[in-house]
Amino acid sequence: MQPPPMGNERPRPQHQGVPGRPVSAFVPGAAVAPAPPSFGAAAAPRAPFAPPGAAASPAGAPFAAAAPPAAMAGYRGPPPPQRPFGAAPPPQGPFAAGAPPPSPFASAPSSQGPFGTAPPPSQGPFTGVTPPPQGPFGTAAPPPGPFATTPPSQGPFASAPPPFRPPPSLTQPQSPTAGAMAPPASYVRPPPVQSQPPPPVQGYYTGPPTANPQFPMSRPAFQQPVQTMPPPPMAGFGNQAAYPTAGPPTGTLQSLVEDFQSLSVSSAPGSLDPGLDIKGLPRPLDGDEEPVKVLESYPSNCHPRYFRLTTHAIPASQSLVSRWHLPLGAVVHPLAESPDGEVPVINFGAAGVIRCRRCRTYINPYATFADAGRKWRCNLCTLLNDVPGEYFCAIDPSGRRYDADQRPELSKGTVEFVAPTEYMVRPPMPPSYFFLIDVSVSAVRSGLLEVVAKTIKSCLDDLPGFPRTQIGFITFDSTLHFHNFKSSLSQPQMMVVADLDDVFLPLPDDLLVNLVDSRHVVESFLDSLPNMFQDNVNVESALGPALKAAFMVMSQIGGKLLVFQSTLPSLGNGRLRLRGDDVRAYGTDKEHTLRVPEDPFYKQMAAEFTKNQIAVDIFSFSDKYCDIASLGSLGKYTGGQVYHYPSFQAVTHGDKLKHELSRDLTRETAWESVMRIRCGKGVRFTTYHGHFMLRSTDLLALPAVDSDKAFAMQLSLEETLMTTQTVYFQVALLYTSSSGERRIRVHTAAAPVVTDLSEMYRQADTGAIVSLLSRIAVENSLSDKLDSVRQQLQLKLVRSLKEYRNLYVVQHRIGGRLIYPESLRFLPLYILCMCKSLALRGGYADVSLDERCAAGFSMMILPVKSLLNFIYPSLYRVDEVLAMEPDRIDGSLKRLPLTMQCLDTGGLYLLDDGFTFLVWLGRMLSPELVNSILGVSLANFPDLSKIHLRECDNEYSRNFMKILRTLREEDASYHQLCRVVRQGEQPREGFLLLSNLVEDQMAGTSSYMDWILQIHRQTQS
Repeated sequence: MQPPPMGNERPRPQHQGVPGRPVSAFVPGAAVAPAPPSFGAAAAPRAPFAPPGAAASPAGAPFAAAAPPAAMAGYRGPPPPQRPFGAAPPPQGPFAAGAPPPSPFASAPSSQGPFGTAPPPSQGPFTGVTPPPQGPFGTAAPPPGPFATTPPSQGPFASAPPPFRPPPSLTQPQSPTAGAMAPPASYVRPPPVQSQPPPPVQGYYTGPPTANPQFPMSRPAFQQPVQTMPPPPMAGFGNQAAYPTAGPPTGTLQSLVEDFQSLSVSSAPGSLDPGLDIKGLPRPLDGDEEPVKVLESYPSNCHPRYFRLTTHAIPASQSLVSRWHLPLGAVVHPLAESPDGEVPVINFGAAGVIRCRRCRTYINPYATFADAGRKWRCNLCTLLNDVPGEYFCAIDPSGRRYDADQRPELSKGTVEFVAPTEYMVRPPMPPSYFFLIDVSVSAVRSGLLEVVAKTIKSCLDDLPGFPRTQIGFITFDSTLHFHNFKSSLSQPQMMVVADLDDVFLPLPDDLLVNLVDSRHVVESFLDSLPNMFQDNVNVESALGPALKAAFMVMSQIGGKLLVFQSTLPSLGNGRLRLRGDDVRAYGTDKEHTLRVPEDPFYKQMAAEFTKNQIAVDIFSFSDKYCDIASLGSLGKYTGGQVYHYPSFQAVTHGDKLKHELSRDLTRETAWESVMRIRCGKGVRFTTYHGHFMLRSTDLLALPAVDSDKAFAMQLSLEETLMTTQTVYFQVALLYTSSSGERRIRVHTAAAPVVTDLSEMYRQADTGAIVSLLSRIAVENSLSDKLDSVRQQLQLKLVRSLKEYRNLYVVQHRIGGRLIYPESLRFLPLYILCMCKSLALRGGYADVSLDERCAAGFSMMILPVKSLLNFIYPSLYRVDEVLAMEPDRIDGSLKRLPLTMQCLDTGGLYLLDDGFTFLVWLGRMLSPELVNSILGVSLANFPDLSKIHLRECDNEYSRNFMKILRTLREEDASYHQLCRVVRQGEQPREGFLLLSNLVEDQMAGTSSYMDWILQIHRQTQS
């Protein structure tokens, strides 16, 4: 007994007795039944969804109904002599227009359906093409798409009863697009569309295939990858895809417009073609994209350079947070260089700083005024506060103060308040700089002492805080050398303390002196320092006792301690052992112990330094293992910084040390600081990442902070369901300026509360997410194996993209596509770069332990822009622009993808990661150009590691050095060390260049293309 007609039967050919097969949904990899011979004609298909030659369909025609486009994608219309589905309308079908009760896809008059009328063939996208004589495509066997002639045993309903058979309980047969169930409750019927032809979809194949369509190609049609709405793969359909560059036409159905990006992945099993165009993958060649669009919705927010949320849409419930999968939090850069000029400074005078009585929030643009201006309501805790009489101003009918535009604190998101005396625990301290210098034999031979002494002397005039600045020095090897800088002396006096177990200060009052008073003594010391220890052959290092001595000198005032260390500490407290060569620990549960301090002495000292407002910066120069993991904890917990110069030689590294030390000494610094971030009702910050000491649950102690340091923190919801529509955040940094003034830097921002997960994705900030994720990963590497940390990063990415995919899997045909929000298009690449970064990649043989730890300390403090450039460096081709006019060079430099395919053997390339410049010389590069830039002939200078680039007297060299200066000026926080490598020069090319080409496959790691395919497979599983 034949099942009742369902309205989805294929037309029965007049000359052949093959019964029509039911239409099945597309299933990737489903077998395709042999096509009838009548499908062999080689003619191009018609315009989509248009029954040929028909001005309007009869009431019973199937395409008169507003059926979901996904159910009809790929249908191109039958030959003119027949109705689309046979000689007569199917009785009681899902598209019937008769008396049966309306099904979910009840038909409408032909003039109103989205596909009711269609342009004649002469107006379609395939103008002038002969209509196909038979079948919907008129060529060889159709693909296993939505209308494939797949037998029921192989289609998507193979395990069910005969396809599309109606349930006994329903009198109306169900639509094949909905299976045996009614449409889901979330489906919203699109509004009826007025009669008009569907708009032509761009990207149709415009001509007949060149090959014989009777013999389709064995490989699938190649899909262009990066398209806004690419198709699912049409494997097995000759060399012609139904929709090569676009998804199914949506007409004007706004509810089905794709608001996501996608990559078409059309690889077939057993095929060598990955089905992915590497050139079309998204790449962040423009660097960091600051989310300045936020200021359009919230113009009173502080600039995103100061405060960036990982998504500018706060989830309204815990369930949304659990479905987000990415970290929810913020990146704070409190002293970033202002994009709008000087930050306004406000002095309230006798009125005092205006703050909320309950939550201590500072007055800001989002506070509202009531009671004719006599009260103001806190935007964080909603408490009504009194307005001091000195601060009173009347309000307009809308509740806004008349003087709001004249008061920066009521109109700008970033301001600075002058703090009165009640904000001071003690009188403001003078800026103090104390230097702890290793003078063992390695420091003398490498030229370290000479560079340090000359640099400090050149910076004396620029040290902040004149005339209050304090300065002092201790040198050490196996003993401690104290230097007396009393202003009445003409030469400094040196006193040696050999007792390392009981350190004492021989002259407590003259070791840290006022620079103005003792300037001549200090300069005399710096001039004689290199020669003072030139004959020293001592190889020991008593760093621990030296730190104790420095603490005793500085504890009364505080300030900044700069440690110059060139040997592994070997004497007294804090002595360390050689443990970086323990190969057996890698890959085991003990691996992480190599990346944490071995001796608790350094963390205990850091706690003491922080309590006394002393920040520690570490400069490490050892050519052997020197345990950065232990030494770096001094900088980590005191708000300091770690600089690492492996195998330091003054000739090679001198310029880098000079610039970075000068920057450290002369940049504007906030002293004895504390920072707190207040949040609106329902949210709070729970964990913090960066260099600081957490004094209480939310108070960050920062003995010194500057414009080169950023912090990240994770946010959590305190309530199961948020009741407010907007959440406010306020960052407050209380500090002492170098001029001795106590100030409060305040940044205020607002963000909407949303109930839609897709809105969270739409408002996501990739830079902030990567910045927070990298800090979390570095901290996790201190307690887990590197391999586990990389797997956790990948898992977060897969879960996030899978959750996003689930938002659209019902409404859209996304089979064979990796879909992602526009805001996160670079996230897969950045996470791959994180896994390949110095701090996280490989194992023992890939990166030295000290370099790995130093990179981790740097990633913990880098601002977003610098961090993104560090993990995905900038690559430029420069030989093509060196002959240009100097004024045109900057605009002609274009970033290139980080893959070997972009390197030409006849080119000169420059790689910049913010810490190093790598100059790569192609094998076929002109020798004249090389000689002009390097100033030497490669034939006479085989060891490129010793080349020191200088500006030569020729146009090429001047333009090349100008490019380097321009790139260095973009971010002055570090000075890029310039290294030159020649193509094929191993092993230098491998660890200098190839390890930075993160899009290529490295030992044990995936290429960018393989990574995308891997992520795509995991999001579908």
